[in-house]
Amino acid sequence: MKAVICSRLGGPENLEVREIDPPVPEPEEVLVRVRAAGVNFADTLQIAGTYQNRLAPPFVPGMEVAGEVLEIGSAVTRPLRIGQRVMAYMRGGGAFAEQAVVRGDWLVPVPDAMDDVIAAGFPTVYGTSGFALKERGALQPGETLLVLGAAGGVGLTAVELGRCMGATVIAAAGGPAKCAVAREHGAHHTIDYLTESIRDRVRVLTDGAGADVVYDPVGGDAFDQALRAVAWHARMLVIGFASGRIQQVPANIVLVKNISVIGVVYGAETERDPAHGSSFVSEAADLFVQGRISPRVGRALPLEQAGQALEALLARSIAGKVVLTI
Repeated sequence: MKAVICSRLGGPENLEVREIDPPVPEPEEVLVRVRAAGVNFADTLQIAGTYQNRLAPPFVPGMEVAGEVLEIGSAVTRPLRIGQRVMAYMRGGGAFAEQAVVRGDWLVPVPDAMDDVIAAGFPTVYGTSGFALKERGALQPGETLLVLGAAGGVGLTAVELGRCMGATVIAAAGGPAKCAVAREHGAHHTIDYLTESIRDRVRVLTDGAGADVVYDPVGGDAFDQALRAVAWHARMLVIGFASGRIQQVPANIVLVKNISVIGVVYGAETERDPAHGSSFVSEAADLFVQGRISPRVGRALPLEQAGQALEALLARSIAGKVVLTI
């Protein structure tokens, strides 16, 4: 089969496409014919050797897959059938290939109305945002949610789910075009952080009250500003560091407003309890069927252009998800 191989750790330029043997599923695994694979910021970390779950080269990267069931392991208990359309998150990689093995207790059926490209970019971002907002952030109806990096693949899902949960959503993104995308996906207010202060605009938009929950996949300066524009008992959700700078949290500011700074590691959570992790994806799939969310794929590229896809992700030049088609 054809697969993208990371033969040495580093940047996307190190990736190459080769013919390799198909993977063989273990008893608790399912073999999937891959139709499309989602591209995530975590993939850039994994090929660089800086992700929490480190893989030794050579390996096939990719943590998100959509396709059809080819073979079902003997120990798989979830009801599945050969040919069934499924999507899944794969923390251990392997999605950037024509076939992949996935734990049977993680697979989520793809709704008939959802095509493979959308399905491939669905599990990680909606799973992360559902877990973050519902379980870690305990977002409540009527609260104010500030989403940083709101036009990115994961940020847009937080905008959508926050609106579905009854929050007032403030979306911070870079530039008028990205702010417009955030509004299209449900943001009540937007902040263009290229020309506006996140801290000052949040204070104006909330009449000085501040944001109750901050969803932050960006880190760095954006986190620093947001921390100074939160409400009493605010929850700061640390999703990632797309800006490239891991912020140092000033404990004195956390203290004076009883702020909680909360880590959100969806991948490790799903590894500990796959059924629990996939439940957030199933809930989001129901919202899709109801027409309450509209996943956005910013760019779809063939498998052979995996390197270019990761470079576009690192440049933060695309609103929505990046997906590889196979």
